[in-house]
Amino acid sequence: MQFSEEPGRIRRKLKHISLLCLSAFVLSALVGCAVGPDYRRPETKVPDSWNGQEVVTPAHPSQTAPNPVALVEWWNSFNDPTLSSLVEMAVRANLDVRLAEARIRQARAARGVAGAPLWPEVDASALYQRSQGSSEIGTGGGVATIGGLRNLWQAGLDATWEVDIFGGTRRSIEAAGADLKAAVEDRRDVLVTLVGDVGSNYINLRGFQQQIAIARQNIKAQRHTAKIIRKRYEAGFVGALDLANADAQVATTEAQIPVLESSARAAIYSLGVLLGREPAALEKDLIREAPIPPTPPEIPVGLPSDLLRRRPDIRRAEAQLHAATARIGVATADLFPKFNLAGSFGFSAGDLARVGGLSSKFWSWGPTVTWPIFAGGRIYWNIKVQDALQEQALLTYEKTVLTALKDVETALVAYAKEQEHRKSLFEAVTNNRKAVDLATKLYLVGKTDFLNVLTAQRSLYTSEDALVQSTRAVDTNLVALYKALGGGWEKEP
Repeated sequence: MQFSEEPGRIRRKLKHISLLCLSAFVLSALVGCAVGPDYRRPETKVPDSWNGQEVVTPAHPSQTAPNPVALVEWWNSFNDPTLSSLVEMAVRANLDVRLAEARIRQARAARGVAGAPLWPEVDASALYQRSQGSSEIGTGGGVATIGGLRNLWQAGLDATWEVDIFGGTRRSIEAAGADLKAAVEDRRDVLVTLVGDVGSNYINLRGFQQQIAIARQNIKAQRHTAKIIRKRYEAGFVGALDLANADAQVATTEAQIPVLESSARAAIYSLGVLLGREPAALEKDLIREAPIPPTPPEIPVGLPSDLLRRRPDIRRAEAQLHAATARIGVATADLFPKFNLAGSFGFSAGDLARVGGLSSKFWSWGPTVTWPIFAGGRIYWNIKVQDALQEQALLTYEKTVLTALKDVETALVAYAKEQEHRKSLFEAVTNNRKAVDLATKLYLVGKTDFLNVLTAQRSLYTSEDALVQSTRAVDTNLVALYKALGGGWEKEP
């Protein structure tokens, strides 16, 4: 194109058009109203303190404390380097976390799409057309020759811009921003669930390994007893019944080990998947027996009001409520007229050499107004739809808050009561060991029958196994408490 002819006049007209568009944009931003309700954070009533803390007494070795402290890396309170390493690897490689991060990128891009209508839309076009008219037409009894080959060369710009007078676009941007925040909170909620699952599976693994160790210790003791019984049987001091009962006791305890080993491997496989690896990838590292992580001396729970700012699911529900409120404004804006500025500028000529000349230019611009007069109730009912969705989002938010409070209260009671259970089991193990020693001594001197020895050994194994399960439950209940409190996500996404 050639712009050599009167470029100053063209630049001045373009400048005037630009200034007009800019003035309209500033005017719409400053005085344009955004229809629909403005979002206000819902007022939520929560108790002043946790009822579950009342069941925690000084007799427990691990206490809950009301002081609010950071729960971001709660797994470090167990002082288990393997657990800490597993959590850190899971956060980096877990597929659910990566999926949530992709959704954040999607929401961020959607917010950019929602904001695009605030700016003019400019399209460039070019056209070449070759045509031929009819060569003859009838004129009574004669024929006249007209037309011939024609060329058309055309190039230009078309611009349209909807001035956001009533805030429909701004409400769309507001809703998209709330959707982005919800996506961020969703990722945080995934992290809370992820680290909780890693902690629970790791503790369960160590618990199964301790149960296997307890079973093997009891098998060793029971085999020793069976060996003594066999010698007494061969010497004629006892009957075959005592020998059969002793062998049956050993076999019964041995039968527990394959089940526990299967459970231990299942926990390892779950950890592998949580870390984004093949199920058996961690088997060599975790198959070796290790103790259950010790319970930390203090668990800070904070206040119920802290949940509103700490739990990602509550924050996500609030962001979704914000988005639903903003979309009422988007729907309401359709009730009002839409103001558009449209313009075009270009060159058109029958000869390519003349395109760009002053005589080939064309331009047009002007405002347009459209106002829906009758749409069959579509706009009205769409507003009603958005109202209902906003009501659902509010109810979901309120339910999420109540569920969070219930989760913490339940976890507090479960954690405290399991500590009481473990304390009683510890006393039971101590007394059962004494009973086994005493019953064995009395049996060897002939002052009691072998049934009492078997009963004492069964009771000892049962109580020792239950003690390991309770120790594991204390830790898993603590993980559930940390999860209920919303711990386990970093401060910034």
